[in-house]
Amino acid sequence: MKSLFSLLLFILLVSCSGNSNNDENCRFLLDIGVNRQIDLNLFPFTELLFPGNSVYVPNEGNGGIIIATTTGNDFYAWDAADPNHQQSSCSVLDPEGLFATCGCEDANQYELVNGTAVGENDLRCALKNYRVQQSGNTLLVFN
Repeated sequence: MKSLFSLLLFILLVSCSGNSNNDENCRFLLDIGVNRQIDLNLFPFTELLFPGNSVYVPNEGNGGIIIATTTGNDFYAWDAADPNHQQSSCSVLDPEGLFATCGCEDANQYELVNGTAVGENDLRCALKNYRVQQSGNTLLVFN
């Protein structure tokens, strides 16, 4: 009975440690709750009604959030903090179209459709994604 208990405890410990999806290098962003309504009828969010645009929303998540659209009918939301940097004034991403660039010296750049890094930098961490639900001209961005 003692060996069965030890085996179950071992399996539990191994399975719990194996469930961690966090890359050791992707530890700069906190898990902060986001629950923001966006009215697409209000400026600057009207930009999201046109394909290939993005909008920065401050005071949400780690560094604000960036909402992007490829067609004007699909929406993607990302944390605006560069996941490959410690939080600082330069690590907030600046969106332009469907790309966002970090203001730090290395100028990390990310795609706002899939959240992955672009360019020659070998970056391990992708952007932190938030869910987006649309109801009419209102978006709900949340995690």
